[in-house]
Amino acid sequence: MKRSLIHLAVALAALGIHTGAWALDAAATQQLQTIQQRWAQIQYDTPQERKVAEFEKLAAQAEAFTTAQPKAAEAWIWKGIVTSSWAGAQGGLGALGKAKQSRSDLEKALQLDPDALQGSAYTSLAALYDRVPGWPIGFGDAKKADELLRQALLINPNGIDSLYFWGDHLAREGKYAEAKAALLKAQQAAPRPGRELADQGRKREIAALLEEVEHKLD
Repeated sequence: MKRSLIHLAVALAALGIHTGAWALDAAATQQLQTIQQRWAQIQYDTPQERKVAEFEKLAAQAEAFTTAQPKAAEAWIWKGIVTSSWAGAQGGLGALGKAKQSRSDLEKALQLDPDALQGSAYTSLAALYDRVPGWPIGFGDAKKADELLRQALLINPNGIDSLYFWGDHLAREGKYAEAKAALLKAQQAAPRPGRELADQGRKREIAALLEEVEHKLD
């Protein structure tokens, strides 16, 4: 049931747009949508052997986005997500540097606006803490992940991502009945306009994890 850093890319969020304290203009919103859509294409429609190279290219776009929009939490969230996905595609201990960079980006987003993208910085940061190895190798911390996910659920209690990650976390902790309930609720989450590919991919992940959890409950 434990998932390592190599699987991090599979678990990261594809989140909808919600402007927070720093409102994005039309051009910046389009840039954000482009990054989101390209992430989903790489994540769910790109062969594994090409993902590292494609995420590297997307990371450069996400970096440029934060340079252009340094006060926008949305930009830092997606820089963190893309960098984490790049780390996950790469795998191994060599990816820890990227995971640490992602953590820094997501923490920056929380400083700017913790409610941005329906609290997705909490969700994505929790995914890192759940999947990165713990001390002395990395910074993984299940307790910290739990705290972050509870914050995410306060902001977005019915979101497909917050519920999926919560179910995944509960499964990691051996709380399979609770995990099943969260995952079943995640399956009922409302669709996100413009995020169809991401929703399809997330639903496949929910179904796969739900099958694992149900086997544990048998």
